[in-house]
Amino acid sequence: MQLTDSRDISADRATVYQAMMTPEVLKECVPGCTELTGNAQDGFEATVVQKVGPVKATFKGEVTISNMVENESLTLTGEGKGGAAGFAKGGANVRLEEIDGGTRLHYEVEAKVGGKLAQLGSRIIDGFAKKMADQFFENFDNAVAGPSDEAPAEGDDQPKKGWFKRMTS
Repeated sequence: MQLTDSRDISADRATVYQAMMTPEVLKECVPGCTELTGNAQDGFEATVVQKVGPVKATFKGEVTISNMVENESLTLTGEGKGGAAGFAKGGANVRLEEIDGGTRLHYEVEAKVGGKLAQLGSRIIDGFAKKMADQFFENFDNAVAGPSDEAPAEGDDQPKKGWFKRMTS
């Protein structure tokens, strides 16, 4: 499965690039991510719980970042195993382009699945992959470029939109 798209983010390239290297941002942005540890230099280990069609699985895997050109581009490569549900592996080439009012994030994703997941058929898998990518980049945009005047409500410890941008400003 291959997917190519872009997303405009209301933050400068340096902020977007730094956010892509930050485990807390990635954990918040990956749909179903329950745990993410590590760093950009050594790689990340993640646990993600997802339901694809009738198959629900907990995937444990690793993500590495390579081909890093600061504030310009990088490659994410990952592989996860979901026990009887099968496996997923793939990569994404990410390129950052400066635009008026922010950064355009271009991405090219290639993914492969095996096991029970592969038996679901390409239409379900492709639809799920597009939904996951859209959800990830929506979450990423909210974490990086959301309004900086929004503060957590009393007793609410969840990060709000734009928390990463406020933290690094």
